[in-house]
Amino acid sequence: MKNDVTSIPDHKHHTRQLVIISLMTAIICIIAPFSVPIPMSPVPLSLTNFMIFITVYVLGIRSAAFCVILYLILGAVGLPVFSSFSGGLGKLAGPTGGYLIGFIFLALIQGLFVRLFSGNTYAAIMGMILGMTVCYIFGTAWLAWQLEQSFTASLAIGVLPYLPGDAAKIIAAAIAGPKLRAVVLNI
Repeated sequence: MKNDVTSIPDHKHHTRQLVIISLMTAIICIIAPFSVPIPMSPVPLSLTNFMIFITVYVLGIRSAAFCVILYLILGAVGLPVFSSFSGGLGKLAGPTGGYLIGFIFLALIQGLFVRLFSGNTYAAIMGMILGMTVCYIFGTAWLAWQLEQSFTASLAIGVLPYLPGDAAKIIAAAIAGPKLRAVVLNI
């Protein structure tokens, strides 16, 4: 095997990328379990979507989606990384499972907007809003099926109470995300 100096930076880049992916996945897994139950809803308040917003900024579309999938796999095998320090396939099959799966689409949609409209804060915000909308649709449809109620009733308990907080998370991510990306790229 030839020891080519030009391959060293590429190897370092891949190692660095794997380390950052691992760190961002770990941060999601650490932050996501901390949640606040809402009396009228099986869906708790959490910072999981905020961490996904940040992860997309830091890593880009593919690596961020991979982080979310890895987070879901870790939770599915039983690690307590989901809300209220829960885990297992039962959580994915439960009332909030649609929102958890919807996080993959959130990362993909936001990531696409961040990549296509690099540096455009308004486009990034639109990507987060569209990504959350798709996440809400998945989650609400699954919640409605789980609770055997209408989509509208599930929307009222699974989305509407969370809109102000999610709007604040989107604004915070739009401000902090590009700055964190710049820091990570300069490390």
